[in-house]
Amino acid sequence: MADIELRRLRAFVTVVEEGNITRAAQRLYIQQPPLTRLLQSLEEEFGVKLLERLPRGVEPTEIGKILFQEAKLLLQRAENLNATLQRASEGKQGNIRIGFTSSAALHAFVPNVLRRYREVYPLVTAQLEESGSTELLQALVNRTLDVAFVRTPVLGMPELKIERILQEPMMVALPVGHPLAQDTGGPIALNSLNNEGFILYRRPAGQGLYDAILAACYRAGFSPRIIQEAPRLTSCLSLVGAGLGVSIVPACMVRLGGDGVVYLPLSNAAELHAPLYLAQRKEVAQRKDQQSSAMINTFCALVKSQLDEAK
Repeated sequence: MADIELRRLRAFVTVVEEGNITRAAQRLYIQQPPLTRLLQSLEEEFGVKLLERLPRGVEPTEIGKILFQEAKLLLQRAENLNATLQRASEGKQGNIRIGFTSSAALHAFVPNVLRRYREVYPLVTAQLEESGSTELLQALVNRTLDVAFVRTPVLGMPELKIERILQEPMMVALPVGHPLAQDTGGPIALNSLNNEGFILYRRPAGQGLYDAILAACYRAGFSPRIIQEAPRLTSCLSLVGAGLGVSIVPACMVRLGGDGVVYLPLSNAAELHAPLYLAQRKEVAQRKDQQSSAMINTFCALVKSQLDEAK
């Protein structure tokens, strides 16, 4: 209904609740004559008598009683709609599409953020998607995702804003029984792996981690012998557990365990870390897309507040 029709219904409901036009006018902060005209126009629109005028007030007719009940429901729905739209405009209600890599999901920070977001904004539905960094960033460009936790800041995507939010050390994954796995469990030098066969997360899916590992090996004085590239980090660990070679993975992958796999830290000299980035479209970050920017920016603000708390 148009605004004027809602006004008339609200006026009618108030009059019935008060049982008196004068008191209803005071409650609505209008004069009695305009209120009387609103009631008359409502009766003219429906073509029925809605109120009985009594010596000391008014009461609804039988048809008026039906309209009273229906009008209250309609006004409540209108009020709820206004509240819903207000929450949506503030980023407190709606649907958000969040992507993450498999290793990002294993880092304690990401599930903690998702849990906290659910607690703070229970009316927001989060649609989650797991994939490689390149696929997630392309999904942001294609608008099938709103925000993503990725490991690689892929170049050539000027539409995106990609911020590094944290980084974690990398670990060496070795098969059980490997000579290096018999050590005390302390940090090992990267060049101690120069004769090993490497199993790496394939470059198109994890360009950042792949290139960082190769660069660290070159700094350590050798070129790694890559014997297998796997589509997922979990696949890398399965192949390591089968004794095919060694791998270098983010420390969070230790939480995954893996049959037949031993994890050892690298020495600080390796300077090898796995960063975690938060990506979104620039138009959202710059508030040029008003329809979705509120919710996405609210999520990003919560991520940063959780980072501050973790420090």
